[in-house]
Amino acid sequence: MTDRTLSDGALLRAARTGDEPGILALIHALAVYEREPDAVENTEAMLTATLFGDEPRAFAHVVERDGAIVGIALWFLTYSTWTGTHGIWLEDLYVDEAQRGRGYGRALMAALAAECVARGYRRFEWTVLDWNEPSIGFYRAIGAEPLSEWTTQRLTGDRLEQLARA
Repeated sequence: MTDRTLSDGALLRAARTGDEPGILALIHALAVYEREPDAVENTEAMLTATLFGDEPRAFAHVVERDGAIVGIALWFLTYSTWTGTHGIWLEDLYVDEAQRGRGYGRALMAALAAECVARGYRRFEWTVLDWNEPSIGFYRAIGAEPLSEWTTQRLTGDRLEQLARA
């Protein structure tokens, strides 16, 4: 991705080493927003390994304004057996509450859409909490459609370990 200066002078760019404190701060803010303030186990060191290690498996785009990370989009690749192509799964999109309304969320989403198009990927997907009306409205405004026939499933903790032993 090429760095892009937004209309107000903020910079949209791929995350780089040194961004971990700002990214982690916004992950914590997202957890508070999503009513799970104590759920984050991630650390700066874990972000460094994940985003900038020898074989990164996840990626991030950020919006930087006045030297601070004020928006993040963390994502990873998916694969569709039906289309035979990769896609992007958006894990987290978050813009600092004080910075909302400046178009940063839309710019981050557009950057990921551009990644898909440039790489020949045919899907850009994510989940949203069903109570998160502001985000749902935003996603509808950019043309996203809900996949109501699909339900996310998850295994964690003891149940994950039980299945692993089966």
